[in-house]
Amino acid sequence: MADKTTRYTPEFKRQMVGLVRSGRTPASLAKEFGPSAWTIGLWVKQDARDAGKGDGGLTSAEREELSRLRRENRKLKEEREILSKAAAWFATESDPSKRSSRS
Repeated sequence: MADKTTRYTPEFKRQMVGLVRSGRTPASLAKEFGPSAWTIGLWVKQDARDAGKGDGGLTSAEREELSRLRRENRKLKEEREILSKAAAWFATESDPSKRSSRS
């Protein structure tokens, strides 16, 4: 059976964080609205990081940049590997001593 992941909107997350900040507990919100108390706690921590008051973890913008840079790095490594193989192939093609004899 496939695992179904529920996606919550940014507005919903902001509302949950606001309710925690106003004094509600993540456990009571979890019972009332559905996401786990642990998940709501993560949203509160991330909001604090984004506001510059967090525990030193990455902000949302830093996470997005890190993901973008990792994708870019992976692409550049693939391109470098392709160019390296192409250069090696062209080097053997242009070297007459390494060519196979063709009739």
